Amino acid sequence: MPDLTETDGALLRRAIDVARRARAHGNHPFGAVLAGETGQVLLEVENTVLTVRDITGHAETNLIRLASAQWPRETLAHCTLYTSTEPCPMCAGAIYWAGVGRVVYGLSQEGLYALGGEGSEGLLLHCRDVFGHGRHVVEVLGPALEAEAREVHEGFWTRA
Repeated sequence: MPDLTETDGALLRRAIDVARRARAHGNHPFGAVLAGETGQVLLEVENTVLTVRDITGHAETNLIRLASAQWPRETLAHCTLYTSTEPCPMCAGAIYWAGVGRVVYGLSQEGLYALGGEGSEGLLLHCRDVFGHGRHVVEVLGPALEAEAREVHEGFWTRA
């Protein structure tokens, strides 16, 4: 697996900060950032599952809805999606269909599930496995900065 670059680290930390905001806004603690080819931030989006009452309101899916409306697949192919936690199968599918070329994530699915997090009842399917069944390549880097990414979830999934 390639090493995390300084830019990757900074943008992954930004996605983790977006996850903190999502939690502060009453949502599940997930955040996503889309960066262009030179590392410029194009979008950053929070999870909205609880406040919008939309089960598909994951940060990555919300980001893909906005990104695919603004940029063609040819542009998204040169973008990187940074996400605080490994994309679930639904989000991985959306990322794939939008044509995003690269994903960098923080907390692994196993790390999330160990905390009792979203989806811990099942459907453990890694994003690499979803992407691996497609016809175009999506580069994946992660887990990375996992301790920092885990921190935003601490106490959230066990609260009464």
